Amino acid sequence: MTNEQKAIKATYFSIFGNAALALIKWFAGYFGNSYALIADAIESTSDIFASFLVLFGIKYASRPADENHPYGHGRAEPLITFLVVGFLITSATVIAYESIENIQTPHKLPKPWTLIVLGGIIIWKEISYRLVMKRSRETKSSSLAADAWHHRSDAITSVAAFIGITIALTFGEGYEAADDWAALFASGFILFNCYKIFRPALGEIMDEHLYDDLTLEIRKSSVKVEGIIDTEKCFIRKAGMKYHLELHAIVDGNISVKEGHLLAHNLEDFLRIEIPELGHILIHIEPNEY
Repeated sequence: MTNEQKAIKATYFSIFGNAALALIKWFAGYFGNSYALIADAIESTSDIFASFLVLFGIKYASRPADENHPYGHGRAEPLITFLVVGFLITSATVIAYESIENIQTPHKLPKPWTLIVLGGIIIWKEISYRLVMKRSRETKSSSLAADAWHHRSDAITSVAAFIGITIALTFGEGYEAADDWAALFASGFILFNCYKIFRPALGEIMDEHLYDDLTLEIRKSSVKVEGIIDTEKCFIRKAGMKYHLELHAIVDGNISVKEGHLLAHNLEDFLRIEIPELGHILIHIEPNEY
């Protein structure tokens, strides 16, 4: 199974999981008098659309290079991540606004059985986060990482709701708003996570160097090729699930241009086998001056 197929499969898992949980939260929140659960449902509903965006981004980013896009379409993925962050910010804003409105409006205590619903949601969402994040690390997908953080933020908001409802039920009349304060806290946590999702995607768009481990792996692998003495400059930029490489390789300065050209091809072929996640590879041959 390719990285793209793994990522797509993980996204379908998110879509169906979020759809089921959104329905459960809407019903439990409405009939259980819990705005924290309704706030959770709002986030899960936005997560469904965000996951569809991630799915579109992964499929589009996996398109092969063409005449107009010689480096492929990988940059579509961080752009989709920005849209996903937009969904999160919108849902957090709606939750915060409605929480403040409900804090100022007298209402009934939440039903005790809503805690059972929330307990199940917390467990499922944390499992979902770990599964999707594992796929994100395997595939090097930034948008899939954003989708995983949707699950983690959902789990945290559910924990906040659980605490809020527990306080309201324990202390009774006068503490009905604890549920709403929990939802307000959850909105702040969602906004904090927005930055954590946004920052790596921005680095990808700006060609920020964040790949020291991969650079070291490339340098170690390169000198295994016969004729490659050492490496000099090594520039890496990420696009989608691929890493585009520009590498300066040092060879014997007395060989012919033809031999240097052949060494560059040998090195490129070897690196593709050793490090499959590499995309476009440009090898520049430098003569050894010593």
